Amino acid sequence: MDTGGNSLPSGTDGVKRKVCYFYDPEVGNYYYGQGHPMKPHRIRMTHALLAHYGLLQNMQVLKPFPARERDLCRFHADDYVSFLRSITPETQQDQLRQLKRFNVGEDCPVFDGLFSFCQTYAGGSVGGAVKLNHGLCDIAINWAGGLHHAKKCEASGFCYVNDIVLAILELLKQHERVLYVDIDIHHGDGVEEAFYTTDRVMTVSFHKFGDYFPGTGDIRDIGYSKGKFYSLNVPLDDGIDDESYHYLFKPIIGKVMEVFRPGAVVLQCGADSLSGDRLGCFNLSIKGHAECVKFMRSFNVPLLLLGGGGYTIRNVARCWCYETGVALGVEVDDKMPQHEYYEYFGPDYTLHVAPSNMENKNSRQLLEEIRNKLLEYLSKLQHAPSVQFQERPPDTELPEADEDQEDGDERWDPDSDMDVDDERKSLPNRVKREAVEPEQKDREGLKGMAEQARGFDMIADDSISTKVLDMSSMPIDEPSIKVEQENMSKASDHMYPHS
Repeated sequence: MDTGGNSLPSGTDGVKRKVCYFYDPEVGNYYYGQGHPMKPHRIRMTHALLAHYGLLQNMQVLKPFPARERDLCRFHADDYVSFLRSITPETQQDQLRQLKRFNVGEDCPVFDGLFSFCQTYAGGSVGGAVKLNHGLCDIAINWAGGLHHAKKCEASGFCYVNDIVLAILELLKQHERVLYVDIDIHHGDGVEEAFYTTDRVMTVSFHKFGDYFPGTGDIRDIGYSKGKFYSLNVPLDDGIDDESYHYLFKPIIGKVMEVFRPGAVVLQCGADSLSGDRLGCFNLSIKGHAECVKFMRSFNVPLLLLGGGGYTIRNVARCWCYETGVALGVEVDDKMPQHEYYEYFGPDYTLHVAPSNMENKNSRQLLEEIRNKLLEYLSKLQHAPSVQFQERPPDTELPEADEDQEDGDERWDPDSDMDVDDERKSLPNRVKREAVEPEQKDREGLKGMAEQARGFDMIADDSISTKVLDMSSMPIDEPSIKVEQENMSKASDHMYPHS
């Protein structure tokens, strides 16, 4: 695509986008354990806000098909995926050596339904990439995804499966170049590492650097071999505010879009860069964070929006609700509607919260140095790289609905050979209320958060192109996630597709 460098104004551009939104109602039931800061319940809180703000009716709402074991093995090692499938809280004591080998146990605990959780969030991200590849939407959203620390052979930083890498590999089937941008407070190390030696994927990470997990992301880390200058790192200090952040984000990303000209963009919207995050130390407002989404949207390039970190869960839900509105081109009211999690948002019950008065340790001189250095790196890339495009690999197959399910709706296109999710209209303007354990009071962060990252186990560029361009068609496995039979399905046929 040649639209990458032709930016529309970064404000509201008035052009509506077709948005696909992936959500599995089971996702909020997964529980990392008492005191663990990662809470999948935040995804359900976000969904409730979207429902009660009336945003679901403006999007195609899809239940992701779970990623199959072989889908996960496009990036991850077979034995690691096999381990994730088989490990349970009951059997983990018998596999201590394996737990250590795959870095599972403390930051990344074994919990009930772990593999199903991985299949669900990865399925949403890959499903979003498939939708974008077929031009069925302009923006795809999976707030359950964005788990950017997972490595080929190990879990890391609350992440087990790297759904982002899997989604990018899917996008590379259709697009010569894919851009990955990461605004989580932590460095997007797993994604950078996966594509460190290729010029087909550019990674740009804005993150806290210096005695902070995962310890990688130095400004001098710029990629290797054919990937040199295709990994960019923007190291930041505590207390960065909206103005300072955009002083870097907009010129750097603007130049990246102009020079790299991606066919698709993946934006990881980790909300731990917000002011007041339980594990974070930045001072961004929700509007400041969302301005990055608005800026990426303005380029009119297929866009995959993913979640990520975020540990003050009421603010995570606020942020991703507002950013869904930005994706849709809808300004969301600050006054919060009544809904089942309303009490989480007191005493103000508003969508936006004021940033704090913490010190911004990022001096203008430091910001200028960072900005100039990164623009210098980008000046080395005079033209978008040329890629000899081989025969296009088959699309990821997404299984048809089971015949014994009660909803046998037509597919997107009955005459097409594309296996994609069912087309659905909006959900009713409500969500099912489910019992949930209240959020534990903030505790100290888990052990190991400040561990230095290990050395890169880089994927060679030719292995990427082999994975991307020579994949064979895959048989359909039995989905391993039980589909929730919603009571609302009789009231409306505007429901999630059944798997």
